[in-house]
Amino acid sequence: MAIVAITGGTGNVGRQALGALDEHETTILARSDADDIDVVTLDVTDRDRFVDVLDGHDTLVHLAANPSPWASWDEVLDANVDGTYNAYHAAVENDLDRVVFASTNHTMHMYNAADTAEPESLVEQPRPVFPDDPPRPDSPYGISKVAGEAIGTYFADRHGLTVVNLRIGWLLNDESLRETQSEDDDHARFARAMYLSPRDCRDALRKSVTHSIEESPLTCHVVSANDERYFSIVEAQTELGYRPRDNARQVLDSGTSTEQE
Repeated sequence: MAIVAITGGTGNVGRQALGALDEHETTILARSDADDIDVVTLDVTDRDRFVDVLDGHDTLVHLAANPSPWASWDEVLDANVDGTYNAYHAAVENDLDRVVFASTNHTMHMYNAADTAEPESLVEQPRPVFPDDPPRPDSPYGISKVAGEAIGTYFADRHGLTVVNLRIGWLLNDESLRETQSEDDDHARFARAMYLSPRDCRDALRKSVTHSIEESPLTCHVVSANDERYFSIVEAQTELGYRPRDNARQVLDSGTSTEQE
């Protein structure tokens, strides 16, 4: 059983992480208290506090960030860059074994953006994108996550941490996915390509904590098994043991729920 700290644990992905790791001992770290779960408060820009709260853990799932692809550089710098450095610093100070870093599809999306000023647009015939392709971020948010991946590489190389970078797609429940299809074609295509169902998200998070990693850092794309995906998930399947079960097109066509588990 792993002893896992989860930053950003009250957010959308954080709540999936809590469900994914229900067989492990978890500590939820967040900026403020929540009504429905126990929280240890943490501002990720407070390095000393970060070191203190990781005492006794062996794994960190670092989700805390400003997640908006429309945010300015000033809005993402402190939490996404300084906060990520602090996360890795605190992990090393506490001799953690593994850090799972929530990266994003926006580190790579300029390869296929239909409108370079619109981070959630998609060309009609996107080219395949692989985890080892050079980053091409589409926004200050994407840049901040490229920086976060680089920070993780340094700590993996310098301190021997096991680092897993999850380039997460677009976490949507069934209803939210359907709502995206009322948007313009570029946006709707992007949603179908980047869709990540809650249960596939949980599978990726669970495997990122528990699966044996041969080489660190490991960077994986995490989207569901969508017909229209252009992000390669082969690496996640082979290196992380990821087993996606859902497909945006099937959800839209069948109307069956993916949320029963």
